Amino acid sequence: MWRMLIQIAKTGLRTEPAPEANDDWRVARVEAERIHADILAILGRALTIREVDAGSCNGCELEIHALNNPYYNIEGLGIKFVASPRHADMLLVTGPVSRNMAVALQRTWEATPAPKLVVAVGDCGCTGGIFGESYASCGKVANVIPVDVAVPGCPPPPLDLLRGILTAIRGRQ
Repeated sequence: MWRMLIQIAKTGLRTEPAPEANDDWRVARVEAERIHADILAILGRALTIREVDAGSCNGCELEIHALNNPYYNIEGLGIKFVASPRHADMLLVTGPVSRNMAVALQRTWEATPAPKLVVAVGDCGCTGGIFGESYASCGKVANVIPVDVAVPGCPPPPLDLLRGILTAIRGRQ
């Protein structure tokens, strides 16, 4: 233990500086802050999102979770995730809709108060992906519930997800 502490004291800190944010993110951040003001004007509160996994591989969920990290910090923009569709303004749906999830997704959509915004996430949510329509899959999300915005990609990067959310909000203004 002492050897390791002495080695640390001799070498000092060896951390790398954080990478600079690219221009795309800065532009999107300014745009998002403007949308935050619009969200407050329209709803009078934060935008709440219910994420629904309708049968995905969880790749899209990892990118959605990245939106909550300090780099993207969508909670700071007034966008937060909720556990109940009754408290949600928007559904963020991932994956091809499996036959077992079709009724649950339909009920979730019905439980969401108006105006109902739906964003289909990933290639599977937008087109059915490699699964398509089969005995086990209904295919894309639009085959089960109406979709306002589709965000393609396998999986789509967090910045594309943020742009999709902002596009859905703009479409309802």
